[in-house]
Amino acid sequence: MIRETRRDWYKWAERRSSRRDKNGWSTIIAVLSTVFWISLGLVAYAYVGFPLLIAGCAWLFGRQPMPPADSTNFLPVVDILIAALNEEDVIAARLDNALACDYPADRLQIVIASDGSTDCTAEIVRDYEARFPGRVKLLDYAERRGKATALNVSLPQLDGEIAVLSDANTFFDEQAVRHLVRWFADPQVGSVCGKLALVDPQSGRNVDSLYWQYENLLKRCENRLGALLGSNGAIYAIRRGQYVPIPTDTIIDDFTIPILIKLCHGGRLVYDEAALASEETAADLTAEFRRRSRIGAGGFQSLSRVWKLVLPIHGWTSFAFLSHKMMRWFCPAFLALALATNLLLIGQPVYQLTMAAQAAFYLAAILGSLLPGRGTAIRLLRLTTLFTSMNLALVVGFWRWIVGQQGGTWQRTAR
Repeated sequence: MIRETRRDWYKWAERRSSRRDKNGWSTIIAVLSTVFWISLGLVAYAYVGFPLLIAGCAWLFGRQPMPPADSTNFLPVVDILIAALNEEDVIAARLDNALACDYPADRLQIVIASDGSTDCTAEIVRDYEARFPGRVKLLDYAERRGKATALNVSLPQLDGEIAVLSDANTFFDEQAVRHLVRWFADPQVGSVCGKLALVDPQSGRNVDSLYWQYENLLKRCENRLGALLGSNGAIYAIRRGQYVPIPTDTIIDDFTIPILIKLCHGGRLVYDEAALASEETAADLTAEFRRRSRIGAGGFQSLSRVWKLVLPIHGWTSFAFLSHKMMRWFCPAFLALALATNLLLIGQPVYQLTMAAQAAFYLAAILGSLLPGRGTAIRLLRLTTLFTSMNLALVVGFWRWIVGQQGGTWQRTAR
Protein backbone atom coordinates (compact mmCIF):
# COMPACT_ATOMS: atom_id res chain seq x y z
CA MET A 1 0.00 0.00 0.00
CA ILE A 2 2.74 2.40 0.98
CA ARG A 3 4.75 1.44 -2.11
CA GLU A 4 1.78 2.13 -4.40
CA THR A 5 1.10 5.46 -2.75
CA ARG A 6 4.74 6.46 -3.19
CA ARG A 7 4.64 5.43 -6.86
CA ASP A 8 1.47 7.48 -7.46
CA TRP A 9 3.09 10.47 -5.77
CA TYR A 10 6.17 10.18 -7.97
CA LYS A 11 3.99 10.04 -11.11
CA TRP A 12 2.01 13.08 -9.95
CA ALA A 13 5.21 15.00 -9.19
CA GLU A 14 6.71 14.04 -12.56
CA ARG A 15 3.60 15.21 -14.43
CA ARG A 16 3.56 18.44 -12.45
CA SER A 17 7.27 19.04 -13.13
CA SER A 18 6.76 18.29 -16.81
CA ARG A 19 3.88 20.75 -17.01
CA ARG A 20 5.98 23.35 -15.15
CA ASP A 21 8.91 22.88 -17.53
CA LYS A 22 6.60 23.01 -20.52
CA ASN A 23 4.91 26.17 -19.28
CA GLY A 24 8.29 27.75 -18.49
CA TRP A 25 9.63 26.96 -21.94
CA SER A 26 6.44 28.29 -23.53
CA THR A 27 6.92 31.53 -21.62
CA ILE A 28 10.51 31.82 -22.83
CA ILE A 29 9.44 31.21 -26.43
CA ALA A 30 6.67 33.81 -26.09
CA VAL A 31 9.12 36.39 -24.71
CA LEU A 32 11.71 35.69 -27.42
CA SER A 33 9.03 35.82 -30.13
CA THR A 34 7.77 39.16 -28.80
CA VAL A 35 11.27 40.64 -28.77
CA PHE A 36 11.90 39.35 -32.30
CA TRP A 37 8.77 40.80 -33.85
CA ILE A 38 8.99 44.09 -31.97
CA SER A 39 12.62 44.50 -33.10
CA LEU A 40 11.73 43.85 -36.74
CA GLY A 41 8.70 46.10 -36.42
CA LEU A 42 10.79 49.01 -35.11
CA VAL A 43 13.24 48.65 -38.01
CA ALA A 44 10.35 48.54 -40.48
CA TYR A 45 8.79 51.59 -38.84
CA ALA A 46 12.03 53.59 -38.98
CA TYR A 47 12.61 53.01 -42.70
CA VAL A 48 9.11 52.40 -44.11
CA GLY A 49 6.39 53.17 -41.59
CA PHE A 50 7.60 56.61 -40.59
CA PRO A 51 8.11 57.86 -44.17
CA LEU A 52 4.57 56.77 -45.06
CA LEU A 53 3.19 58.31 -41.87
CA ILE A 54 5.02 61.63 -42.23
CA ALA A 55 3.99 61.87 -45.88
CA GLY A 56 0.35 61.37 -44.90
CA CYS A 57 0.57 63.91 -42.08
CA ALA A 58 2.29 66.45 -44.33
CA TRP A 59 -0.48 66.07 -46.90
CA LEU A 60 -3.29 66.27 -44.34
CA PHE A 61 -1.98 68.80 -41.84
CA GLY A 62 1.04 70.52 -43.39
CA ARG A 63 1.46 73.50 -45.66
CA GLN A 64 4.25 74.59 -47.94
CA PRO A 65 6.20 77.47 -46.31
CA MET A 66 6.40 80.60 -48.42
CA PRO A 67 8.92 83.45 -48.13
CA PRO A 68 7.52 86.92 -47.38
CA ALA A 69 5.97 88.68 -50.36
CA ASP A 70 8.57 91.46 -50.40
CA SER A 71 11.54 89.15 -49.81
CA THR A 72 13.10 89.80 -53.25
CA ASN A 73 14.01 93.30 -52.04
CA PHE A 74 15.56 91.99 -48.83
CA LEU A 75 19.31 92.20 -49.45
CA PRO A 76 21.21 92.19 -46.14
CA VAL A 77 24.98 91.90 -45.83
CA VAL A 78 25.92 88.23 -46.18
CA ASP A 79 29.06 86.25 -45.42
CA ILE A 80 29.76 82.86 -46.97
CA LEU A 81 31.84 81.08 -44.33
CA ILE A 82 33.87 78.03 -45.35
CA ALA A 83 35.96 76.10 -42.82
CA ALA A 84 38.83 74.55 -44.78
CA LEU A 85 41.54 72.00 -44.09
CA ASN A 86 44.19 71.37 -46.74
CA GLU A 87 41.95 72.27 -49.69
CA GLU A 88 44.57 73.56 -52.14
CA ASP A 89 43.15 71.38 -54.93
CA VAL A 90 39.69 72.95 -54.89
CA ILE A 91 39.81 76.24 -52.98
CA ALA A 92 40.47 78.44 -56.03
CA ALA A 93 37.56 76.93 -57.95
CA ARG A 94 35.38 77.28 -54.84
CA LEU A 95 36.25 80.97 -54.50
CA ASP A 96 35.54 81.57 -58.21
CA ASN A 97 32.18 79.88 -57.76
CA ALA A 98 31.28 81.94 -54.68
CA LEU A 99 32.35 85.19 -56.35
CA ALA A 100 30.07 84.39 -59.28
CA CYS A 101 26.94 84.26 -57.08
CA ASP A 102 24.17 86.60 -58.22
CA TYR A 103 24.15 88.87 -55.18
CA PRO A 104 25.26 92.52 -54.81
CA ALA A 105 29.07 92.44 -54.62
CA ASP A 106 29.17 95.13 -51.91
CA ARG A 107 26.90 93.00 -49.71
CA LEU A 108 28.60 89.62 -50.09
CA GLN A 109 31.91 88.53 -48.58
CA ILE A 110 33.53 85.10 -48.82
CA VAL A 111 35.42 84.13 -45.66
CA ILE A 112 37.76 81.14 -45.57
CA ALA A 113 38.63 79.87 -42.10
CA SER A 114 41.75 77.75 -42.55
CA ASP A 115 41.87 75.33 -39.63
CA GLY A 116 45.61 74.65 -39.40
CA SER A 117 46.07 73.85 -43.09
CA THR A 118 49.58 72.64 -43.89
CA ASP A 119 49.37 72.93 -47.68
CA CYS A 120 48.97 76.03 -49.88
CA THR A 121 45.33 76.74 -48.99
CA ALA A 122 46.11 79.93 -47.06
CA GLU A 123 48.47 81.25 -49.77
CA ILE A 124 45.87 80.76 -52.48
CA VAL A 125 43.21 82.55 -50.43
CA ARG A 126 45.63 85.42 -49.70
CA ASP A 127 46.11 85.88 -53.43
CA TYR A 128 42.32 86.17 -53.89
CA GLU A 129 42.13 88.48 -50.86
CA ALA A 130 44.58 90.84 -52.58
CA ARG A 131 42.76 90.63 -55.94
CA PHE A 132 39.28 91.05 -54.46
CA PRO A 133 39.67 93.37 -51.44
CA GLY A 134 36.55 93.46 -49.29
CA ARG A 135 35.08 90.46 -51.10
CA VAL A 136 37.41 87.68 -49.95
CA LYS A 137 38.79 87.35 -46.43
CA LEU A 138 41.16 84.82 -44.89
CA LEU A 139 41.06 83.76 -41.26
CA ASP A 140 44.24 81.74 -40.95
CA TYR A 141 44.44 79.66 -37.78
CA ALA A 142 47.88 78.16 -37.27
CA GLU A 143 46.70 75.42 -34.93
CA ARG A 144 44.22 72.77 -36.04
CA ARG A 145 41.44 72.78 -33.46
CA GLY A 146 38.47 71.33 -35.33
CA LYS A 147 35.56 72.70 -37.30
CA ALA A 148 33.43 73.55 -34.25
CA THR A 149 36.16 75.79 -32.83
CA ALA A 150 36.78 77.36 -36.24
CA LEU A 151 33.09 78.27 -36.49
CA ASN A 152 32.88 79.54 -32.90
CA VAL A 153 35.90 81.79 -33.40
CA SER A 154 35.07 82.93 -36.93
CA LEU A 155 31.37 83.80 -36.74
CA PRO A 156 31.84 86.73 -34.32
CA GLN A 157 34.39 88.21 -36.77
CA LEU A 158 31.89 88.39 -39.62
CA ASP A 159 30.12 91.57 -40.63
CA GLY A 160 26.96 90.21 -42.19
CA GLU A 161 23.52 89.76 -40.70
CA ILE A 162 23.30 86.40 -42.43
CA ALA A 163 26.01 83.72 -42.49
CA VAL A 164 25.90 81.09 -45.22
CA LEU A 165 27.87 78.00 -44.15
CA SER A 166 29.35 75.68 -46.73
CA ASP A 167 32.21 73.33 -47.59
CA ALA A 168 35.25 73.76 -49.80
CA ASN A 169 34.13 71.04 -52.20
CA THR A 170 30.60 72.40 -52.62
CA PHE A 171 29.57 74.53 -55.59
CA PHE A 172 26.59 76.89 -55.50
CA ASP A 173 24.07 77.65 -58.19
CA GLU A 174 24.26 81.36 -59.08
CA GLN A 175 20.92 82.08 -57.40
CA ALA A 176 21.56 79.94 -54.29
CA VAL A 177 22.46 82.80 -51.94
CA ARG A 178 19.45 84.87 -52.98
CA HIS A 179 17.13 81.93 -52.40
CA LEU A 180 18.59 81.27 -48.95
CA VAL A 181 18.58 84.89 -47.84
CA ARG A 182 15.02 85.82 -48.89
CA TRP A 183 13.54 83.76 -46.05
CA PHE A 184 15.19 85.93 -43.40
CA ALA A 185 12.86 88.78 -44.32
CA ASP A 186 10.62 86.86 -41.91
CA PRO A 187 12.03 87.61 -38.42
CA GLN A 188 10.82 84.22 -37.17
CA VAL A 189 13.18 82.32 -39.47
CA GLY A 190 16.47 81.37 -37.85
CA SER A 191 17.98 78.89 -40.32
CA VAL A 192 17.48 77.86 -43.96
CA CYS A 193 18.71 74.63 -45.54
CA GLY A 194 19.38 74.38 -49.28
CA LYS A 195 19.26 71.32 -51.52
CA LEU A 196 22.42 69.37 -52.33
CA ALA A 197 22.81 67.37 -55.55
CA LEU A 198 25.45 64.65 -55.79
CA VAL A 199 27.49 64.49 -59.00
CA ASP A 200 29.79 61.88 -60.47
CA PRO A 201 33.43 63.08 -60.25
CA GLN A 202 34.23 61.61 -63.68
CA SER A 203 31.26 62.64 -65.82
CA GLY A 204 29.86 65.52 -63.78
CA ARG A 205 26.36 64.01 -64.11
CA ASN A 206 23.83 64.14 -61.30
CA VAL A 207 23.91 60.76 -59.57
CA ASP A 208 21.47 61.25 -56.69
CA SER A 209 20.85 57.75 -55.37
CA LEU A 210 17.45 56.36 -54.52
CA TYR A 211 18.37 56.77 -50.86
CA TRP A 212 19.32 60.42 -51.34
CA GLN A 213 15.98 61.06 -53.09
CA TYR A 214 14.27 59.31 -50.18
CA GLU A 215 16.02 61.59 -47.67
CA ASN A 216 15.04 64.69 -49.67
CA LEU A 217 11.43 63.50 -49.65
CA LEU A 218 11.54 63.29 -45.85
CA LYS A 219 12.94 66.84 -45.73
CA ARG A 220 10.06 68.09 -47.87
CA CYS A 221 7.49 66.41 -45.63
CA GLU A 222 9.09 67.64 -42.40
CA ASN A 223 9.37 71.11 -43.90
CA ARG A 224 5.60 71.21 -44.53
CA LEU A 225 5.00 70.34 -40.87
CA GLY A 226 7.59 72.80 -39.50
CA ALA A 227 9.58 69.83 -38.22
CA LEU A 228 12.83 70.09 -40.17
CA LEU A 229 15.75 68.47 -38.34
CA GLY A 230 19.05 70.24 -38.91
CA SER A 231 20.60 71.17 -42.24
CA ASN A 232 23.00 69.94 -44.85
CA GLY A 233 26.49 71.20 -44.07
CA ALA A 234 27.14 71.88 -47.76
CA ILE A 235 24.57 74.68 -47.99
CA TYR A 236 22.68 76.34 -45.15
CA ALA A 237 22.28 79.83 -43.76
CA ILE A 238 21.72 81.15 -40.26
CA ARG A 239 20.78 84.47 -38.69
CA ARG A 240 24.19 85.33 -37.25
CA GLY A 241 22.82 87.11 -34.19
CA GLN A 242 21.08 83.90 -33.12
CA TYR A 243 24.15 81.69 -33.38
CA VAL A 244 24.71 79.63 -30.24
CA PRO A 245 28.38 78.63 -29.76
CA ILE A 246 28.66 74.86 -29.94
CA PRO A 247 30.88 72.62 -27.76
CA THR A 248 34.34 72.34 -29.27
CA ASP A 249 34.05 68.57 -29.65
CA THR A 250 30.83 68.79 -31.69
CA ILE A 251 30.92 66.26 -34.53
CA ILE A 252 27.87 67.13 -36.66
CA ASP A 253 27.66 70.91 -36.53
CA ASP A 254 25.11 71.18 -39.35
CA PHE A 255 22.59 69.33 -37.17
CA THR A 256 23.48 70.95 -33.85
CA ILE A 257 23.66 74.62 -34.93
CA PRO A 258 20.16 74.96 -36.45
CA ILE A 259 18.58 72.91 -33.64
CA LEU A 260 20.20 75.09 -30.95
CA ILE A 261 18.92 78.19 -32.77
CA LYS A 262 15.45 76.66 -32.64
CA LEU A 263 15.68 75.62 -28.98
CA CYS A 264 17.33 78.81 -27.68
CA HIS A 265 15.71 81.49 -29.88
CA GLY A 266 12.65 79.80 -31.33
CA GLY A 267 14.01 80.38 -34.83
CA ARG A 268 12.18 78.41 -37.52
CA LEU A 269 14.08 75.98 -39.77
CA VAL A 270 13.15 76.05 -43.46
CA TYR A 271 14.09 73.84 -46.41
CA ASP A 272 14.38 75.61 -49.78
CA GLU A 273 14.83 73.27 -52.75
CA ALA A 274 15.46 76.24 -55.04
CA ALA A 275 18.72 76.99 -53.21
CA LEU A 276 20.84 74.50 -55.12
CA ALA A 277 24.38 73.26 -54.57
CA SER A 278 26.36 70.32 -55.92
CA GLU A 279 29.08 68.13 -54.51
CA GLU A 280 31.04 65.16 -55.78
CA THR A 281 30.30 61.75 -54.36
CA ALA A 282 32.84 60.14 -52.02
CA ALA A 283 35.98 58.86 -53.70
CA ASP A 284 35.42 55.25 -52.59
CA LEU A 285 33.34 53.07 -50.28
CA THR A 286 35.90 53.35 -47.49
CA ALA A 287 35.65 57.14 -47.46
CA GLU A 288 31.85 56.95 -47.49
CA PHE A 289 31.83 54.43 -44.63
CA ARG A 290 34.17 56.65 -42.60
CA ARG A 291 31.88 59.63 -43.24
CA ARG A 292 28.79 57.71 -42.15
CA SER A 293 30.43 56.36 -38.99
CA ARG A 294 31.45 59.92 -38.10
CA ILE A 295 27.85 61.07 -38.59
CA GLY A 296 26.70 58.14 -36.46
CA ALA A 297 29.04 59.13 -33.64
CA GLY A 298 27.78 62.69 -33.93
CA GLY A 299 24.18 61.52 -33.70
CA PHE A 300 24.76 59.70 -30.41
CA GLN A 301 26.76 62.65 -29.11
CA SER A 302 23.97 65.11 -29.94
CA LEU A 303 21.44 63.24 -27.78
CA SER A 304 22.83 64.87 -24.64
CA ARG A 305 22.76 68.31 -26.26
CA VAL A 306 19.40 68.48 -27.99
CA TRP A 307 17.44 66.02 -25.81
CA LYS A 308 14.74 68.63 -25.25
CA LEU A 309 13.48 67.84 -28.74
CA VAL A 310 11.80 64.71 -27.33
CA LEU A 311 9.47 66.86 -25.21
CA PRO A 312 5.90 66.93 -26.56
CA ILE A 313 5.86 70.75 -26.45
CA HIS A 314 7.87 70.66 -29.70
CA GLY A 315 4.98 68.98 -31.51
CA TRP A 316 5.80 67.67 -34.98
CA THR A 317 9.52 68.29 -34.40
CA SER A 318 9.47 65.94 -31.42
CA PHE A 319 7.66 63.30 -33.48
CA ALA A 320 10.16 63.63 -36.35
CA PHE A 321 13.18 63.57 -34.01
CA LEU A 322 12.04 60.41 -32.26
CA SER A 323 11.02 58.63 -35.47
CA HIS A 324 13.51 59.90 -38.06
CA LYS A 325 16.65 60.30 -35.98
CA MET A 326 16.52 58.28 -32.78
CA MET A 327 14.87 55.24 -34.33
CA ARG A 328 17.53 55.19 -37.07
CA TRP A 329 20.37 55.55 -34.61
CA PHE A 330 19.17 52.53 -32.60
CA CYS A 331 18.30 50.31 -35.57
CA PRO A 332 21.59 48.34 -35.27
CA ALA A 333 20.48 47.26 -31.78
CA PHE A 334 17.07 46.22 -33.10
CA LEU A 335 18.70 44.25 -35.94
CA ALA A 336 21.06 42.51 -33.50
CA LEU A 337 18.12 41.58 -31.25
CA ALA A 338 16.17 40.24 -34.23
CA LEU A 339 19.12 38.08 -35.29
CA ALA A 340 19.90 36.81 -31.77
CA THR A 341 16.30 35.93 -30.90
CA ASN A 342 15.83 34.30 -34.31
CA LEU A 343 18.80 32.02 -33.60
CA LEU A 344 17.33 31.06 -30.23
CA LEU A 345 13.99 30.26 -31.87
CA ILE A 346 15.46 28.31 -34.77
CA GLY A 347 13.73 25.12 -33.66
CA GLN A 348 10.33 26.57 -34.58
CA PRO A 349 9.36 26.15 -38.28
CA VAL A 350 8.27 29.76 -38.79
CA TYR A 351 11.55 31.04 -37.40
CA GLN A 352 13.50 28.80 -39.73
CA LEU A 353 11.87 30.75 -42.55
CA THR A 354 12.69 34.13 -40.97
CA MET A 355 16.27 32.98 -40.41
CA ALA A 356 16.54 32.01 -44.07
CA ALA A 357 15.15 35.43 -45.04
CA GLN A 358 17.69 37.24 -42.84
CA ALA A 359 20.54 35.15 -44.24
CA ALA A 360 19.39 35.86 -47.80
CA PHE A 361 19.20 39.61 -47.08
CA TYR A 362 22.74 39.80 -45.71
CA LEU A 363 24.04 37.62 -48.53
CA ALA A 364 22.43 40.03 -51.00
CA ALA A 365 24.20 42.90 -49.20
CA ILE A 366 27.56 41.17 -49.69
CA LEU A 367 26.85 40.46 -53.35
CA GLY A 368 25.75 44.05 -53.88
CA SER A 369 29.17 45.25 -52.73
CA LEU A 370 31.00 42.84 -55.03
CA LEU A 371 29.04 42.69 -58.28
CA PRO A 372 29.83 45.31 -60.95
CA GLY A 373 27.29 47.05 -63.17
CA ARG A 374 24.61 49.74 -63.00
CA GLY A 375 21.48 47.89 -64.11
CA THR A 376 18.16 48.08 -62.26
CA ALA A 377 18.66 44.68 -60.62
CA ILE A 378 22.14 45.65 -59.39
CA ARG A 379 20.87 48.98 -58.06
CA LEU A 380 18.10 47.25 -56.12
CA LEU A 381 20.60 44.73 -54.81
CA ARG A 382 22.80 47.58 -53.63
CA LEU A 383 19.97 48.94 -51.53
CA THR A 384 20.58 45.99 -49.20
CA THR A 385 24.30 46.85 -49.24
CA LEU A 386 23.53 50.48 -48.41
CA PHE A 387 21.17 49.52 -45.59
CA THR A 388 23.67 47.09 -44.06
CA SER A 389 26.67 49.39 -44.41
CA MET A 390 24.74 52.29 -42.88
CA ASN A 391 23.90 50.25 -39.82
CA LEU A 392 27.44 48.88 -39.53
CA ALA A 393 28.70 52.47 -39.72
CA LEU A 394 26.34 53.39 -36.88
CA VAL A 395 27.82 50.56 -34.79
CA VAL A 396 31.35 51.83 -35.51
CA GLY A 397 30.24 55.39 -34.78
CA PHE A 398 28.66 54.36 -31.49
CA TRP A 399 31.83 52.55 -30.44
CA ARG A 400 34.05 55.48 -31.40
CA TRP A 401 31.81 57.83 -29.44
CA ILE A 402 31.73 55.58 -26.36
CA VAL A 403 35.51 55.16 -26.22
CA GLY A 404 36.17 58.80 -27.13
CA GLN A 405 37.99 58.10 -30.40
CA GLN A 406 35.81 60.47 -32.47
CA GLY A 407 36.72 64.07 -31.77
CA GLY A 408 35.64 67.36 -33.28
CA THR A 409 38.45 67.46 -35.84
CA TRP A 410 37.78 66.01 -39.25
CA GLN A 411 39.78 64.10 -41.78
CA ARG A 412 39.76 65.55 -45.27
CA THR A 413 38.04 63.24 -47.78
CA ALA A 414 40.10 62.48 -50.87
CA ARG A 415 38.62 63.96 -54.05
